[in-house]
Amino acid sequence: MGLLGILLALGLLVWLAYRGWSVLLLAPAAALIAAAVSREPLLAHWTQTFMGSAAQFLAQFFPLFLLGALFGKLMDDSGSVESIARFMTERLGARRAILAVVLAGALVTYGGVSLFVAFFVLAPMAQALFQAADIPRRLMPAAIALGTSTFTMTAFPGTPAIQNAIPMPFFGTTPFAAPGLGIIASAIMLGFGLWWLARCEARARRAGEGYGSTDMTPRSVADDQIIRERATTAREFDPAEIGHGRHGETPVPIGIAALPLVVVVTVNLLMSLVILPRLDFSFLAEARWGATSLSAVAGVWSVAVALATAILTLILVNNQRLPTLRESMDAGANASVLPAFSVASLVGFGAVVAMLPAFATVRDWVLSIGGGPLVSLAMATNVLAALTGSASGGMTIALDALGDTYMRIAAEQGIDPGLMHRVAAIGSGTLDSLPHNGAVVTLLAVCGSKHRESYLDIVMVGIVGAIIALVAVIALGSTFGSF
Repeated sequence: MGLLGILLALGLLVWLAYRGWSVLLLAPAAALIAAAVSREPLLAHWTQTFMGSAAQFLAQFFPLFLLGALFGKLMDDSGSVESIARFMTERLGARRAILAVVLAGALVTYGGVSLFVAFFVLAPMAQALFQAADIPRRLMPAAIALGTSTFTMTAFPGTPAIQNAIPMPFFGTTPFAAPGLGIIASAIMLGFGLWWLARCEARARRAGEGYGSTDMTPRSVADDQIIRERATTAREFDPAEIGHGRHGETPVPIGIAALPLVVVVTVNLLMSLVILPRLDFSFLAEARWGATSLSAVAGVWSVAVALATAILTLILVNNQRLPTLRESMDAGANASVLPAFSVASLVGFGAVVAMLPAFATVRDWVLSIGGGPLVSLAMATNVLAALTGSASGGMTIALDALGDTYMRIAAEQGIDPGLMHRVAAIGSGTLDSLPHNGAVVTLLAVCGSKHRESYLDIVMVGIVGAIIALVAVIALGSTFGSF
């Protein structure tokens, strides 16, 4: 009965979330259903297990949600994201429209700009380029997804994306975990995605298929409540805040626009590999600091300091281009709240499920998957990300339930925790892009496309390419170790 309760609760959570119900309501309700079927104490699970785990997630990661959303909103309102996208499109031109869109998306998201901010800025740029090059509009979502939602989210070393930050406290790693493998995985995702899109473009030209319809109003998508509910469980920015604040009217020189992105990457690298390792943080072992260690907090600290420094830099160099600075900052802060609490609610649901007696059967099945711990870890993050429609939520549920077990296995088998980090991160970013994923739904709406037109191409660049990269990382890591 206990296992049936888990499956019933998960099924209701997935089905109702897809229909636009708020995860803030669904997650505790589903957790209590699972507990009730297992004849476990309901109030204790709600206030102690669910809320305790959700609160721990917020304590660890809310600074990154807050700073990431704030940075993305200020980059948008200052005109910096638009300037970077325009620079890339002008340099590469309509002849390389797909490459321009992909690289523009990769540049801004690797520099710390929130995914949804990139969507709303890149879509009009992509429309102009694709129309000029007469490339079918149906390929726009896949091109944007390839640049914003694949290798810069989970694979490229140092990315400040929350999906790369979540494994750090569990494995004691930094954002630059397994850098060589991360670069190889990124090259595979990018290369495969560009090959697929070039193939689609060539086929469309042979068939005489042009750009198609020109109707597209991306900003209005932010007001769709169902899209908003799905989107806020998938990524770290509430799209409802896109329209708040006011955009600057003064064009931003490319050097000034790109400077905050450079600051994010540079400070992140220095904090992770140079500054924090040289300082004495032995006091963290004291009870008043949570009896923790530097390895458990260094990764989050590095990303937080990098984003905070970039925000200060952005405000200083763009002060005149932010006409309503307070409103923009309020919107950025507000944009972080619903996504953070939505993912925390998913984490609370996972914590309750992990405490149920029947979960031992699930755990044993996951750990018994052939191929070793790297394969089972990849499977666990894949499946949970797919079911929840959230890479961050699925990965946190998996690591909350099994992270200690995988660390013990890693120690016993001599597996570098950095390799575990990279496998978990990439694994979370594969099947999360199923049709009900909030980022997929939002991207299609922003581009004025439908699932039947564009989803197959998103699958190829966002799922198939990522799975190939994941298999390569597991194979190389199992053979040569982490590098």
